[in-house]
Amino acid sequence: MRILVCGAGGFLGRAICTALSAEGHLVVRGLRRPATADDIAIDFRQDTSVDTWLPRLGGIDAVVNAVGILREHQAGDFDAIHHRAPAALFAACAQRGIDKVVQISALGAARGGTAYLDSKARADAALLAQPGGGVVLRPALIYGEHGTSARFFRTLASLPVHPVPAGCRVQPVHVDDLVDLIVRVLRSVRPHPVIVDLPGPRPLSFAELLACYRKALGLAPAMRIRIPGLCLSLASGVAERFPGSLLTRDTWAMLRAGNCGDPAPATALLGRPLRDSADFVPAARSPELRQAALATWRRPMLQGVLALIWLVTAWVSLAVWPWADSLAMLALFGLSGALGVSALIGASVLDLAMAVLTVVRPGRRLWQAQLLLIGAYSALIAWQLPEFLHHPFGPILKNLAVAAILVQLWAEETS
Repeated sequence: MRILVCGAGGFLGRAICTALSAEGHLVVRGLRRPATADDIAIDFRQDTSVDTWLPRLGGIDAVVNAVGILREHQAGDFDAIHHRAPAALFAACAQRGIDKVVQISALGAARGGTAYLDSKARADAALLAQPGGGVVLRPALIYGEHGTSARFFRTLASLPVHPVPAGCRVQPVHVDDLVDLIVRVLRSVRPHPVIVDLPGPRPLSFAELLACYRKALGLAPAMRIRIPGLCLSLASGVAERFPGSLLTRDTWAMLRAGNCGDPAPATALLGRPLRDSADFVPAARSPELRQAALATWRRPMLQGVLALIWLVTAWVSLAVWPWADSLAMLALFGLSGALGVSALIGASVLDLAMAVLTVVRPGRRLWQAQLLLIGAYSALIAWQLPEFLHHPFGPILKNLAVAAILVQLWAEETS
């Protein structure tokens, strides 16, 4: 068959295209930015007219709609991308006599309650209202190694402390199971039922999900901190203001409502058991995925701590520690009077500059400069203020930890 896959450039769309090509089908990719002459340019924000779709469907035997967004970039995106464009596509398929149409919806669309789910449900209804009908697949949270949500949850799982909301249950399904189901649906003459929920084989609490991924990554069990729902409700309102954030009021509402269902119908259609979440991460991939998850938060944490050290040092020197004491120490180095004041202010400004550069211009040369600066500070203090070497709080010894942070950041630079 010649199959049009809309959303072929996304994580799910790429997996669908690969599987259909392996089955011997000729796949036509629907992309916002076509890469080859065989691709079709589509834009679900704009393509809301049947007339737009009719010429694109010439010679097409089947259609899979895998276009979806988790959050709006501008008002009306959910309605256009999830409802009006798919509805126009489905109507055009009916006019062309294409009766093999698969709509990738979302588990919970029947329940609705959020702009995301409601827009998916309207598209589902539009497909099923067409004379030729179609098949609506409603997967739960989809796991795939390269999926955005999968990377997010692996990163959360790699944290030594897990923030856990109470009462949230999910039933993740592996992308391979969803793709296999799409292939089977397109093989059949007239699939039944026409709406298929596709949750994973068993429900998990949020804490169990993270623990499952953490174990698969080869990490020891993490501590858990329960996060009140009210805190997450407030946090989601703030987080959704940041581009790319997966936490929004909609996603929190869906998580709070649960993402579970009966796996029996999908299992029957597949003719085999669904893949369990404990088996999502292959043992051979565990070391690389573990390092990738740790790297996601390790560098920002180290940079943040480093910037804070420089910033607080500058603030304490200028505004907290008595200037008389600081100037007395500088006098030991021959810096007294106006020269001592200039040295104190200059050193504080330098510390402040290091804090700012750590955030806005991080890089190999900066880490080298900071290592040299810390080494110089430590050597000078050891020379004229040796009592700090055996001070019980270890003010000089702790510079070794800062140096270790700098070496780590320097080692991870790629250019």
